[in-house]
Amino acid sequence: MYTSVFIAVISLALFWMAAFTLWWQMHAWRTPEVLASTRFDRPDGEGRLAFSLLLPARHEQAVLEHTIDRLLESSHTDYEIIVIVGHDDPETAAVAERAAARAPARVRVVVDHHETKNKPKALNTALPSCRGDIVGVFDAEDQVHPELLAHVDHAFRSTGADVVQGGVQLINFHSSWYSLRNCLEYFFWFRSRLHLHAEKGFIPLGGNTVFVRTEVLREAGGWDQNCLAEDCDLGVRLSSVGKKVVVAYDSDMVTREETPGSLVSLLKQRTRWNQGFLQVYRKKDWQQLPGRGRRWLARYTLMTPFMQAASGVIIPLNFGVAVLLDVPVGIAIITFLPMITAMVTFVFEIVGLHDFGRQYGLRVRFVHYVKLVVGGPFYQVMLAGAAIRAVWREQRGRNEWELTSHTGAHLTATATAAVTPTATATEPSHAPVPATAAPGVVSASTATREDSRQ
Repeated sequence: MYTSVFIAVISLALFWMAAFTLWWQMHAWRTPEVLASTRFDRPDGEGRLAFSLLLPARHEQAVLEHTIDRLLESSHTDYEIIVIVGHDDPETAAVAERAAARAPARVRVVVDHHETKNKPKALNTALPSCRGDIVGVFDAEDQVHPELLAHVDHAFRSTGADVVQGGVQLINFHSSWYSLRNCLEYFFWFRSRLHLHAEKGFIPLGGNTVFVRTEVLREAGGWDQNCLAEDCDLGVRLSSVGKKVVVAYDSDMVTREETPGSLVSLLKQRTRWNQGFLQVYRKKDWQQLPGRGRRWLARYTLMTPFMQAASGVIIPLNFGVAVLLDVPVGIAIITFLPMITAMVTFVFEIVGLHDFGRQYGLRVRFVHYVKLVVGGPFYQVMLAGAAIRAVWREQRGRNEWELTSHTGAHLTATATAAVTPTATATEPSHAPVPATAAPGVVSASTATREDSRQ
């Protein structure tokens, strides 16, 4: 009897968790109006803000020069690029110095002399040198659109935002079975899920293509250099003190990146993110959020990696219990509920992969859909392993930064696919903008929103 009740409780909990996650994942596609409101508004040509673009690079000599060149193509007239290199990384430093010599009015190099290196330490090293009104962060392998800064400038001025989060998209979906799922995760996260977080008033920021008013960033003390998810931590701290965050996404305006080059590299990256989320949860800054609904969302979001990993293991076990053990019919039916939501999620992912291909001009073949479905369980096993490893590392006090190397696979993917903007085919420009959102930008959030919005 007790075993049956336990199985039923676990099954119902998994069902509701999966249902909530799926609903949030589908947020941007609920109505044409919501979809239209997530996009950048057209710039008015009156750029008034100055940008300091931080570009931390460690052992990134293979991709750094291309990223700097793309940033130098920006149509905005007032920006500086600050490349942060380690004192013990002469190869990357040489690439940065060559770029600074070619464009001395735009590019500066700052050297990070910390004995132990990580991204937040590098960013904090450069923060005192920033001259702009806005600090933007990019990664060394990023492929940045020339019009992005003009759109971000307009978003800041038209909404009064303290933070603007742009879109980031992994592109090389064809590289491996896991890169396919990795790309789709980014698509759902930046295309939809982050917009819901902005609307609700709690948002874990992304690690790049994020822009913060310089005075707000300095007031917050920069980035937490001891946190493995410094981007998430900054978003939580700013949300908790009521700073206004705006998220905007355009498929032709996103920053393009590549997936980790190996499954081991992906495992280490996810371990770092999961451990960082756990650190942010334990810091308890989210407890300052007004309203029980926001605090519940924060708690759920920061613990989601571990719950998802657990569900990936428990759902198959539940299915086995329902099929192999002698349990009451009602309990057996309940154990199938998580499987139903998993199947619905698979269908939504297939549709999402089709939409991803259309928006980015990428040819998605039948074999990619097969890989998406077949690789799902194996990807869940990887996530579960990363979560377990993150907890183990945190308990043992292992906080060293495991660097993700980059080879420029997304640059090859872009060139091969001959990417062309196709967002207008799937996101009609004539769709009206909701009255609750600034024109052309996703619904902004502040800590003063009424709890009824939760």
